[in-house]
Amino acid sequence: MGVADDAKNKAEELKGRGKEAAGDLTDNKDLKDEGRGDQGVAQGKQKVTEAADKVKGKVDDVKDKLTGN
Repeated sequence: MGVADDAKNKAEELKGRGKEAAGDLTDNKDLKDEGRGDQGVAQGKQKVTEAADKVKGKVDDVKDKLTGN
């Protein structure tokens, strides 16, 4: 996890926002809904990435305590 995942998720979210905006401008409900869906998926992936980073940090803390670092 990390910066690359964060950037990828943000790009996916922005793509979804673009689709939503295009759907809104063209009165295309399907495109607008697809954009919202893309945003939701990207936000979900970001939450998973953040949770994984927190778990990794805790694991590293435990390793440091066990090895005396």
